[in-house]
Amino acid sequence: MSNSQKTAEEFIDWLKGQIPLINHMGFEEPTYDGRSLTLSAALAPNVNDKGTGFGGSLATLATLCGWAMVTLYLKEQGRDCDVMIRDSQLKYLAPVTGDFSAITLLPEQAELDTFISYMDNKGRGRLNLEVEVRQGDKVAMTLSGAYVAVERL
Repeated sequence: MSNSQKTAEEFIDWLKGQIPLINHMGFEEPTYDGRSLTLSAALAPNVNDKGTGFGGSLATLATLCGWAMVTLYLKEQGRDCDVMIRDSQLKYLAPVTGDFSAITLLPEQAELDTFISYMDNKGRGRLNLEVEVRQGDKVAMTLSGAYVAVERL
């Protein structure tokens, strides 16, 4: 197991104590390699009245995936920050009829360098991420989000 993967698993365990909702979403262990993060959830606890994935659950998993990616990235940079989502746009593309995953990648190095430069100079920064919610190979929803980080004092 890589250090990044171990860090992600410990982080998700900590998070389950902080945000009770995620204890009820049927989370599986995350997959994290320092550049990409995948959070997975079971359909059964996230089902709607139509027998498909509840849109709010998909949005929650996607938002959390982006938030966790920014938080883990900053931890690996040795930074202690509060991270929050500033804004997001969701696009629902297909119903989810089985277990699903949210997947995000860190942006290109130039964008990360700009983000860290803002953190160094202002104590805060913004990072834009794209998150896909997938059922297998099918993209069911996308989230375009801006996450803000603020150095803790």
